Amino acid sequence: MGKRRVPDLYRAPFPLYSIKVDPKTGLVITAGGGGASKTGIKNAVHFLDLQLVGEHQYSASLLHSHDTETRATMNMAVGSDVIAAGQDGTCCLMSFKHSPQREGDKAASKDAGSSVQQGHARRRAGKGDKGGQDEAVGSGDTSDLKDETAHISVTALAEVLSDLNPQDPLQKVVRFSPDLSLLLTGGTDGHIRVWEFPSMKKKFDFKAHEGEIEDLDISPGNKHLVSAGRDFSCSVWSGSQLAMGLNWLETMPQIAEKTYRYMACRFGKVEDQKHTIRLYTVQIPHKRDRKPPPCYLTKWNGQSFLPMLTASCGTEVISSLAVSDSGTFLGLGTVTGSVAIYIAFSLQKLYYAQESHGIVVTDLAFVPDSLKGKNLKGNNETAMLSVAVDSRCQVHAVPNRRSFSIWLVLFICGLVVMGLVLLLQYLFPGFI
Repeated sequence: MGKRRVPDLYRAPFPLYSIKVDPKTGLVITAGGGGASKTGIKNAVHFLDLQLVGEHQYSASLLHSHDTETRATMNMAVGSDVIAAGQDGTCCLMSFKHSPQREGDKAASKDAGSSVQQGHARRRAGKGDKGGQDEAVGSGDTSDLKDETAHISVTALAEVLSDLNPQDPLQKVVRFSPDLSLLLTGGTDGHIRVWEFPSMKKKFDFKAHEGEIEDLDISPGNKHLVSAGRDFSCSVWSGSQLAMGLNWLETMPQIAEKTYRYMACRFGKVEDQKHTIRLYTVQIPHKRDRKPPPCYLTKWNGQSFLPMLTASCGTEVISSLAVSDSGTFLGLGTVTGSVAIYIAFSLQKLYYAQESHGIVVTDLAFVPDSLKGKNLKGNNETAMLSVAVDSRCQVHAVPNRRSFSIWLVLFICGLVVMGLVLLLQYLFPGFI
């Protein structure tokens, strides 16, 4: 079977490191850049208008490009019309406002968007393109487009130091709490910093790991915080106090200690169980062998933090994890550019696109299950966006599987039983 072909939804003029979907408006927000190096590669946050075309297809157009000057956004969190962006060792907060488009502007906006997308297509078709000038045009320089069609305004709010590594400070992860009352950051100095939002008054600052923090998340109700570090540990915190350490090897006793490390952790809901939550973690090999060992995905009880199920998720090293709003699906990206969607209940693979990106998948975001006045999921079970260092944004849709009514199934079973009875009566008269 050949590789699944996934068309590009959007292509930026710079490497993409983060993507989020605003739960209020459905805006797709993606960011990245070339950093402080003087290579001519921009640093920006792009706002995209995602549209469902037909039942399963999607299109996206650039609404606005916000220049972040010399700093690339490596990670983001979005909540209440605010973006928290990790840029070097700082967390930069900016608000955005999405103004509704006037009816009279729609035709002009559509034409402008089409011309930009056609320009992208022509540049991709050319074989002799060079980075500098052609890249600028390809994004390109969107000043003309913004003047006519931009309905996004961005305002800087605050900036806090979120990583104090003396050598190379870098914020690696940022999260809003579910109730948007807290903002959490973690980075290369191993500290978790918790800020009250929106005042940005620091609430906690404590050493959580020896070395870099890979990921962190906070449970509904802000009861527990979970962090994954490069020091082989995944810890559960109550405030700034360590509650317990997780041990996924309880489900895989045949694996030696310190051969794997935790790479990601995420809380997720349980469908149709309002007060039940699960925690999902990804474990990747600490060292690479000539024969790559598998990576693992573990599901945990969200109250007791005991492991419930562990499953292999292939030998490609996992680089990113996402959980759908309903908690039904999990998304995985790999360092080799592959994207997969798993069923959260059973940890079974539902969708797989091998090397759909040319290089490491840096972030994933599920399309919201429901939006006011807007249906983005269409006739799909789920849809997920992915971005990578190759500057591409893709959408991965899983069409609804055909299902049969239980009454139809029972009716067919009844017919089969009746047919068997009649057959036995015919072959063996007097059987009944």
